[in-house]
Amino acid sequence: MDLRRIFWVIFCSAAIWLACCPSTVIAGDIVHHDEKAPKKPGCENDFVLVKVQTWVNGVEDEEFVGVGARFGTTIVAKEKNANRMRLTLADPRDCCSIPKNKISGDVVMVDRGKCKFTNKTNNAEAAGAKAVLIINNQKELYKMVCERDETDLDIKIPTVMLPHDAGTSLEQKLIKNSSTVLVQLYSPRRPVVDIAEVFLWLMAVGSILCASYWSAWSAREAAIEQDKLLKDAVEDFPSENLTGTGGVVEINTISAILFVVLASFFLVLLYRFMNYKFVEVLVVLFCIGGVEGLQTCLVAFLSRWFKHAAGSYIKLPLFGAVSYLTLAVSPFCIATAVVWAIKRNEPFAWIGQDILGISLIITVLQIVHVPNLKVGTVLLSCAFLYDIFWVFISKKFYHESVMISVARGDKTGEDGIPMLLKIPRMFDPWGGYSIIGFGDILLPGLLIAFSLRYDWLANKTLRAGYFLWAMLAYGLGLLITYVALNLMDGHGQPALLYIVPFTLGTFLTLGRKRGDLKLLWTRGEPIRPCPHIQLQDSEELNQEK
Repeated sequence: MDLRRIFWVIFCSAAIWLACCPSTVIAGDIVHHDEKAPKKPGCENDFVLVKVQTWVNGVEDEEFVGVGARFGTTIVAKEKNANRMRLTLADPRDCCSIPKNKISGDVVMVDRGKCKFTNKTNNAEAAGAKAVLIINNQKELYKMVCERDETDLDIKIPTVMLPHDAGTSLEQKLIKNSSTVLVQLYSPRRPVVDIAEVFLWLMAVGSILCASYWSAWSAREAAIEQDKLLKDAVEDFPSENLTGTGGVVEINTISAILFVVLASFFLVLLYRFMNYKFVEVLVVLFCIGGVEGLQTCLVAFLSRWFKHAAGSYIKLPLFGAVSYLTLAVSPFCIATAVVWAIKRNEPFAWIGQDILGISLIITVLQIVHVPNLKVGTVLLSCAFLYDIFWVFISKKFYHESVMISVARGDKTGEDGIPMLLKIPRMFDPWGGYSIIGFGDILLPGLLIAFSLRYDWLANKTLRAGYFLWAMLAYGLGLLITYVALNLMDGHGQPALLYIVPFTLGTFLTLGRKRGDLKLLWTRGEPIRPCPHIQLQDSEELNQEK
């Protein structure tokens, strides 16, 4: 095995372990546990993000994002219905007593202090304030709730919390510059479906589709070549000389079981030590894999037109024989990865990340194979449990979802880890990205690619085979994921929770119904006539005669 194949064995394993990120929408951080914030009369608002647009001396200035309180009146959804109001500092600053200064008709800015949020708002309302901006003492947003002993509240003004940096900026405008600051509060609603989710669905399904056909075509070519060798054989060949894998990495049952343990270890490692430098290491690994993946895809695509360059090789140290076509496309692939790495924080960087990511996914699915349905079932079952635990159950131990925290890149200053596909939400007033982890494509893709290889080697039609139904099941499972994502108000969802039952369940049900389950489970490939065995049989018959 050459250096490139060794790299792929390591990288494919790492990619699967690190990349089971949930489909989600990346937005601002809001901390609080909802079970500690029960709804009650006068304190039953939904937590909503609030845009706080500012004007300084009549000139439009910064826009901040806050979160509305559980109590008080609801905030208007449309910008045109929101009034501009003057911003005033409270005196005392924590507003734990009725302000001394005149704030009638103004929005009062209050520091988070020792008294209750509801007390601050009641005092501000008593002084004539139209709204309250409470400045948190941390950079995160905090869900403002009522205490358990508070009942029948009757607060008639809205309250919004802003992060500490927003409060510092507003205070500087008000005090140091002695400016007149106007604010406008409104909370636009997210669209039920964003076009970004449609494109992300197409990208995931298209990646598996391309990789499956490439994998099946390679397997059929290998089978044809093997049959030619057997038909031309004049003496007995050992079977191991005729069934080479051609550089394919096959997953076995043990490695599938170890997946959940190793995946959990790496995920906790990322969660505990996630920082800017750690992300830089992941970026380098992603770039190396992206270059190799993009190069492999381009060489395979261009070799149809540049057969001479694809078939001519030069021997290089460490890399072995490398085609001239590979040498020609390598600079372009390297340049693409380098430009993305340098510009990855720019708004358009998601394009380069998706190009490198899709190329990597297709190449991994072409190289890594599931040999039979048994291994595929064990692998997807482990991934199913892994996804559920680290998205939902991990909250009980770490007070937040470990996988979502890693996917967003919390505490790194980066916009998430690179091992995912992402598209900006185009019609969402809050922006953010819709994302899907590589693992949510790679793991089901391994089973789907296996189904097409089986269909082609068994000479099954599209309808009579398994690939079409497995592909439809995956697409439906991913669609259900996005439906659940929207029903859960943008909270991250483990895609494999929905994809695995659809995909694996369809495969197992069809296999049992058609009587192929035993063959799919153990052998994983159709029983084809073997010319070599036929030669042995004919020789034995001649000897008997």
